[in-house]
Amino acid sequence: MDALPDAILQCILSRITSARDVSSCNCVSKRWKDSTPYVRTLYFPRNSFDSPLSSEGAADIVIKKMVSRVVKLEELIVYSPFSANGLASWLSLVGHSLLQLELRMDNLNDNRETPSKLDYVAFAKNLESLKLWGVLMVRTPNWDVFPNLKNLEIIGAKFEDHVLIAVLHTCPVLTRLLLLGCEGVRSLSIELPYLEQCKLDFYGMGNSSLILISPKIESLEVQGCSWIRVPETKHLRELSISNTSGRVYMVDFGNLSALEFLSMRGIQWCWDAICKMLRMASEVKHLFMKVEFSGDYDALQPFPEIDFVDFFNSHQKLQKFDIHGAMFAALCQKNSLKHVDSGFVIPFLEEVVITVRSPLNAEQKLTTLESLLKYGKSLRSMVIKILEMKSCHRSVEDFFDEICRFRYMNRNVVRIE
Repeated sequence: MDALPDAILQCILSRITSARDVSSCNCVSKRWKDSTPYVRTLYFPRNSFDSPLSSEGAADIVIKKMVSRVVKLEELIVYSPFSANGLASWLSLVGHSLLQLELRMDNLNDNRETPSKLDYVAFAKNLESLKLWGVLMVRTPNWDVFPNLKNLEIIGAKFEDHVLIAVLHTCPVLTRLLLLGCEGVRSLSIELPYLEQCKLDFYGMGNSSLILISPKIESLEVQGCSWIRVPETKHLRELSISNTSGRVYMVDFGNLSALEFLSMRGIQWCWDAICKMLRMASEVKHLFMKVEFSGDYDALQPFPEIDFVDFFNSHQKLQKFDIHGAMFAALCQKNSLKHVDSGFVIPFLEEVVITVRSPLNAEQKLTTLESLLKYGKSLRSMVIKILEMKSCHRSVEDFFDEICRFRYMNRNVVRIE
């Protein structure tokens, strides 16, 4: 290393990101110390200042000292505890050069900060990516506009609806939005013209409502909403809707001709919402369905019968199909295979993953499995997952024996997990 030119040494040391490693490099020699100001990223892990010798406020002082020595800091990641005044002092020094900022705020239970840590994020006006962990948003932060911010991630937050809407208005060119484990959202309307990827995970009763107007949206994941409306979807390729706490009552999407992947999960969906979603997603290539029950209100009801032939004729491009118990049971009703004409085929289906929860209607279930093999001309893999069945009745053993026999007769394609 001593033989290297200064420029090469600076290039090598500039790739170090850990604040502790940068600090160690400063102790090697004066030449190394003169090169560390050219680092572009500083990362302070959660335990950076856990030493019993660390005094209160040591983190703020050390972080400020280190960032002040950097010529042009582009990325700052701080997971260790810090104060609002400390954050203000560092960002006032390097905010103009920062492109990526990630902070563990840890203020979920403190709404007395004035001004709050959030207010000081405005010092980093040129950000392209902002990630916040454990943040309380019950009053609107004092932000202007982030003209270059394309990626916003907030994980573990408590919101008021109007505050979240105001925050999103300060990020007009977002292309990626991620809100995970967020509480307090009841009714959210998002209008972001450049948004391409969006993942929303709302924690609580599962009765939130969402309106999303983003004509360039390509990937959307929504958890915890009962009412969803996305009118502009001509570029949407991946869609996932789940609700593990409440019910999905209404879904309203625009043109889904570009949709390739659809995931539907939850305890209960209204049957109208299921039918509408399946009807709109007729061009889908990968369909994942794990909805336990239908029913419009409190009553949990099984799925009505689904005609096997009509379903696959309506989804001609389907290549991979993941079916959980309720959907598989609906396809296995005694009348679902009555109208099979001689020309019926499932042309592109290559993979099927089936989860079976009950031995009921065993004969119809085996007939449906055989039909998937018979009409799926391109089928390469069928995985049958049998969940632990609580019944001690002989029918469980008989059903499992039949599945094993079916697997043995078609062992090149079928396997049991």
